[in-house]
Amino acid sequence: MDVEGFDELLQQAEQLAAETEGVSELPHVERNLQEIQQAGEVLRSRTLTRTSQETADVKASILLSSKGLDISHISQRLESLSAATTFEPLEPVKDTDIQGFLKNERDNALLSAIEESRKRTFAMAEKYHWESMLVEWEHEKQKILHTLLTSGEDALDFTQEAEIYIYNEKVVNGHLQPNLGDLCSTVAESLDDKNVSELWAMVKQMTDVLLVPAADALKSRTSLEMQMAFVRQGLNFLEQSYKNYVMATVYGNLHQAQLGGVPGTYQLVRSFLNIKLPAPLQGLQDGEVEGQPVWALIYYCLRCGDLMAALQVVNRAQHQLGEFSNWFQEYVQGDDRRLPPTTENKLRLHYRRALRNSTDPYKRAVYCLIGRCDVTDNHSEIADKTDDYLWLKLNQVCFDDDGSSSPQDRQTLPQLQSQLLEEYGETHFAANRHPFLYFQVLFLTAQFEAAIAFLFRMERLRCHAVHVALVLYELKLLLKSSAQSAQLLSQDSADPRPIRRLNFIRLLMLYTRKFEPTDPREALQYFYFLRNEKDSQGENMFMRCVSELVIESREFDMLLGRLEKDGSRKPGVIDKFAGDTRAVISKVATVAENKGLFEEAVKLYDLAQNPDKVLELMNKLLSPVIPQISAPQSNKERLKNMALAVAERYRNRGVAAEKSVDSTFYLLLDLITFFDEYHSGNIDRAIDVMERLKLVPLSQECVEERVAAFRNFSDEIRHNLSEVLLATMNILYTQYKRLKGTSPATPTRPQRAVEDRDLQLRSQARALITFAGMIPYRMAGDTNARLVQMEVLMN
Repeated sequence: MDVEGFDELLQQAEQLAAETEGVSELPHVERNLQEIQQAGEVLRSRTLTRTSQETADVKASILLSSKGLDISHISQRLESLSAATTFEPLEPVKDTDIQGFLKNERDNALLSAIEESRKRTFAMAEKYHWESMLVEWEHEKQKILHTLLTSGEDALDFTQEAEIYIYNEKVVNGHLQPNLGDLCSTVAESLDDKNVSELWAMVKQMTDVLLVPAADALKSRTSLEMQMAFVRQGLNFLEQSYKNYVMATVYGNLHQAQLGGVPGTYQLVRSFLNIKLPAPLQGLQDGEVEGQPVWALIYYCLRCGDLMAALQVVNRAQHQLGEFSNWFQEYVQGDDRRLPPTTENKLRLHYRRALRNSTDPYKRAVYCLIGRCDVTDNHSEIADKTDDYLWLKLNQVCFDDDGSSSPQDRQTLPQLQSQLLEEYGETHFAANRHPFLYFQVLFLTAQFEAAIAFLFRMERLRCHAVHVALVLYELKLLLKSSAQSAQLLSQDSADPRPIRRLNFIRLLMLYTRKFEPTDPREALQYFYFLRNEKDSQGENMFMRCVSELVIESREFDMLLGRLEKDGSRKPGVIDKFAGDTRAVISKVATVAENKGLFEEAVKLYDLAQNPDKVLELMNKLLSPVIPQISAPQSNKERLKNMALAVAERYRNRGVAAEKSVDSTFYLLLDLITFFDEYHSGNIDRAIDVMERLKLVPLSQECVEERVAAFRNFSDEIRHNLSEVLLATMNILYTQYKRLKGTSPATPTRPQRAVEDRDLQLRSQARALITFAGMIPYRMAGDTNARLVQMEVLMN
């Protein structure tokens, strides 16, 4: 049976071979089985390689397309990229092709210029970035230094601050401006501190001068009349203080003083010498008057500032004093305690010839005072106290420049100031242990700025330093630094030596730093003194300080006022100081906006009645939170309530902002309503809101219209378009699933209606897809893919 089967198979194969050979169209193949197998393997390998590559491309296209990327477009862009790192000829040119060579050179020059401009732009941007960083760091550094400087200070001197409040009240209300120095002196007298009382008495004395009209404080301060007035006031203060000391000494030792006779300076000094010189000193000359050395009596009468008492002594002893009695008569009758030049020269000549080495220290001192000679002699035998030394030197100050005086007989006020401040300085006077004494040395020699800066370094005396500066500032006697960034005490190269300048703005800001957070109203009282000052950018310092104070303290309602429910404004503390409060509030709002405090800026712009800025910032605040889910105490809930309050008040009062800003604001509010309904599951109400907004097309007929309208939308709306499209598509998909999940047809709902609704939902989804592809805006990477995915699921 098997043999028959093989025979039959052989016959069929032979027949098939004969039929094949009879067909002339097909080629004749002569291969054995091994060759056929090898050829098959080759064909198979070729087919697998091509198929696997195509399969990989297809898979890659599917993967990237699902993420919104077009692989064919990306491939084209990658092929167009060049790895050349230098500019090479755009096209190969022959050596003799001049036209091509010039074209390539021109193109390369343009590209080189573009590349150079790009590098320069990046370098400038980086430079400006670092400059901005350094400026911000300087501001922060100043704040840190201020905080460290003011930490650990004593409590405020509320009494003096009350006087500042009273003074500002008078100024603001336009009343007769009081003397701030008198107010502070009155307060100081009520304090149980002798040093403080003397300090303010000195300030009152030195500022009681006739102001010289001048273009600025420097010209006024350096004028001859003003300098003579300062020296005169300083002498008066020292003489009155010494007379009070003499009286206290005498009345404290009445038994030893043996006070009697006609009341007056002469008898007071005579009694004082009974205590001061109980036993006669060796070397005193020219006899006595009523038992006291004549030159000692004259000296101490002069020291007490009583020329008539000294003249009384001279008249009693004129037969002993020779020609001096006539010279002293001329001295008393002369102007500003000055001898006529001829007499002064005679006295100086007599002093150099006969008295320079005199054994009577009082006689030498009197001659040096009257003739203003031998300024290098400090007369330490009798002027052993700083007050005495200062009184002696001020008496010897010369103001005329006649050129006849020798250097040892001439001392100007600037020379004396330089000697005390620069040569002697704080170390010589032990300033840390005796701050009031060093302040007196500087202040009585009209070095007000250096005195204030020194006193300000003493924590317990800082309050007095600031108020002394305020007194001088109000009297236009203070020399202020021209730059706000200058040190507290600085020297201008254009000023004559040893003039110093005080950084008045920094002084006040350093002082108020310690109580700004706890008592901003008090800080405002001090900032009001800066109402006429400007910083380096020309900005009003009062407004700048107020804005920083409000931002730091966050006391918006107390300082700037607040809006009532009816839209009216309740005044704040600032209303008392500023005539145009809206300008101040707007300035604070601008600072808050620049610092990124948008919510505070909205409230401040609202307070300043600037609806454009209110809605502009509200749009920026609302845009990022619109798609979020509302929750109690959430950021979105707070901003939504804030926006709704603004919208309600504006509508009730008929307030409108710029049209585009206004429409964006109300559209954002409607989008909040849409997303709230969407997140709450009320998809039917949400889609109704979207239909009324006409933001996205829900039919193919509206696509072109919505695309054209999209160009008018602001960035705040565009940023939310991805979420709006996804939410709308999700709603359509949910409605589609709900439609498919219901029974196909009922008597009340015929099959035709179900089919129409199905067609409508798919048409709306297709309209959204078309809209997303046509708008000139690049949305989030997976937005298109997710939209397509949901649209596909609906088909």
